Amino acid sequence: MSAQNNNGAKDPWGSGQQSPPDLDAIINKGIKNLKDKFSGGGGGNGGGPGLRRALPMILLFAAGLSLWSAYYTVPSDSVAVVQRFGMYLKEVPPGLHFKLPLGIDKSTVVPVKRQLKQEFGFSTPGARDAYQGSRDGNLETQMVTGDLNAALVEWVVQYRISDPVKFLFAVREPAETLRYVSESVMREVVGDRTVDEVITIGRQEIEIEALLKMQELSSKYEMGINIDQVQLKNINPPRPVQESFNEVNQAQQEKEKLINEARREYNKVIPLAEGEKDQRIREADGYRLKRINEAEGDVARFNALFTEYRKAPEVTRRRIYIETMQEIMPNIQNKILVDDDMSGLLPLLNIGEQKGSKK
Repeated sequence: MSAQNNNGAKDPWGSGQQSPPDLDAIINKGIKNLKDKFSGGGGGNGGGPGLRRALPMILLFAAGLSLWSAYYTVPSDSVAVVQRFGMYLKEVPPGLHFKLPLGIDKSTVVPVKRQLKQEFGFSTPGARDAYQGSRDGNLETQMVTGDLNAALVEWVVQYRISDPVKFLFAVREPAETLRYVSESVMREVVGDRTVDEVITIGRQEIEIEALLKMQELSSKYEMGINIDQVQLKNINPPRPVQESFNEVNQAQQEKEKLINEARREYNKVIPLAEGEKDQRIREADGYRLKRINEAEGDVARFNALFTEYRKAPEVTRRRIYIETMQEIMPNIQNKILVDDDMSGLLPLLNIGEQKGSKK
């Protein structure tokens, strides 16, 4: 009869024939069952001595559990993100803090000032971060370059948590996502270059470009991560062709060595030749100036003599003759003076020949 009334009633608050359950009776029945458990099943008044002994212990345990879960400490290099019933509440700085106990508030410590890193192709022993080391180094390091050659690339990504809220709530697994982003970007950057650039001369450009692209994707995905550095480690060719690559590298190093030696010789010889050239040019300029000045002096002296000659030709002619004789005669060893009126020459002793014969 009651089932028909419940199914057919249009108003749930209408006056049905079945009375609602007695709430007081349910509570009393629960308390009675609890007393029976602590009193050993007896039905005496007051619940028995078992309940009275256990109740203070229960209250003390509950108070201790509440106090233990109410305080927490945030390290100096971290901040704590507090959630209440799973919803973001606030962000607290380092130090001692309190929260609502018994799981009402939850605090998550995020190391925002610590530099974290992820390793690809190798793993540091003793790392506490599950996403720091390489999970499968062989697959991570195998890459194809732009000239369709293979290379084994190992690298390290160093990063910091810039936004704790985005790091915890924007992406489900930000550290794992960063590994996927790093691997994807590195394959893209390496795939745009030849194997020689990857192994030898293009390392710095690869690091810079990979850093910019990783940071761009991290900002796009709102991961709350700031990439500090991307550093390439060991870059090797595949093992089957590693010996050939080593020979090629040795040949390139030998070529660079010879080029450097040639440049050293060039820098030693060419500056010396340039110095000698400048010295000779300066000597030639000095000689040129000397000859020009001497010629100008001779011209000025000749002009002065010519001016005096025009004033007194005979006197000037005789003076020039005398000056010339004074300059020439001291350089002559044997001298013979001949007069115009002399009819014959007197043979003289050849003193110069005698002196030569005595020698």
